[in-house]
Amino acid sequence: MKEQDTLKRRDFLKYGAALAAISIVPRHVLGGKGFTAPSDMHTLGFIGCGRQSNGLRTRFLDTGKVQIVGASDPYGVKQKHFLDATHEWYQQKGKKSDYKTATGHNDFRDLLARKDIDAVVIASPDHWHASMAVMAAKAGKDIYCEKPLSLTVAEGRAMVDATRKYKRVFQTGSMQRSAKEFRQAVQLVRSGVIGKVQKVVVSVGGPPKVWDLAAESKPESLNWDLWMGPNIENRPFNHQVAPPMDAAFWPKWRDYEEFGGGGMTDWGAHMFDIAQWGLDMDNSGPIELVYSQPGQGLVYKYANGIEMVHQPAAGGNFCQFIGSDGTVWVSRGKLKVTPETMQDKVIESGAFGVYESTNHYLDFLSAMESRKPPICDVETGHRTASICNLGNIAYKLQRSLKWDPSKETIANDKEASQLLGRKMKKEWKV
Repeated sequence: MKEQDTLKRRDFLKYGAALAAISIVPRHVLGGKGFTAPSDMHTLGFIGCGRQSNGLRTRFLDTGKVQIVGASDPYGVKQKHFLDATHEWYQQKGKKSDYKTATGHNDFRDLLARKDIDAVVIASPDHWHASMAVMAAKAGKDIYCEKPLSLTVAEGRAMVDATRKYKRVFQTGSMQRSAKEFRQAVQLVRSGVIGKVQKVVVSVGGPPKVWDLAAESKPESLNWDLWMGPNIENRPFNHQVAPPMDAAFWPKWRDYEEFGGGGMTDWGAHMFDIAQWGLDMDNSGPIELVYSQPGQGLVYKYANGIEMVHQPAAGGNFCQFIGSDGTVWVSRGKLKVTPETMQDKVIESGAFGVYESTNHYLDFLSAMESRKPPICDVETGHRTASICNLGNIAYKLQRSLKWDPSKETIANDKEASQLLGRKMKKEWKV
């Protein structure tokens, strides 16, 4: 062999592998703008196919970065409705050729066992969140879980621990953090335009109530025992808590302490969340809850002297920061600032430690790719839910509480401490 030929061969062996690597480009690059190859899609499974899942399904599909390949709900009619709507979306978008048909499961554990699912979207009633999320993390799935994160403080901590143990990405569905008006409000507060924050007012509904619904005949396609799940005390079926798909109202399970936390956790998980964000308390919380009398609200006291007042839905759902030099009032789609000259102040992206996201669902998918925490990580969701759940404990017992946000314990109150968790069926205990 000539020396020249030998050199050429050496050059090929030396650089061939590198050239080959360069030539293998992702299919979405070859496909041009707006094209994502099926192999580059994130595969999702939905757990809970009720009314909330409808919006979530569309928002995730509209990112163009996911395929929904599975769904689970103990209510067969709702599961079928979800799957049919998913199939229809692909047909309308003309993407049927790239679509792996979504299949249903009555028991969500069958969905978790699937190797072809990257992440799950949990849109079940609150009493199920912890069990489902912990099992999903153990199964190696990333998790998007609707707010409020948990029914009790102890369950929220279990969700955080499982997420960390199994190295999962977890986005809490407090999507207000990805909305412009709320981000601007938080940046204004943190930038000091209203001076030193002295007080925060949170206007949302009050605590849940005890069960008062009559027993009704159960729909044929509903596995009521599975719907009840972790709850020790069974309740009879009533369509108010598990309505048909065409019902003109949102399910009322949120109103009952067995399944939800009333307005305190429903809207509270949104507005208390913004308060915590503005105060830079995503990893902590108040040290005391002061109860006065029924219907008069609740005062949360922080170690830095700031007070947060819960006003039971006084004029709608909102969060207001009151400072020494002005105020910031924010609700969905509305932002009011005094002094008014500060209303539209341009603040640099990411300034004052405020994580910026403009799409809550894309943010989750990006976090799945980077393996970094999303804008509303499980710890953040847990801390917000804890504030809501602690408020419900104070309202239920009609007394003040001393809270240690580091140890997550209530001081010198055994009865209140017992309400930080709940009894759960052994099969679903976390």
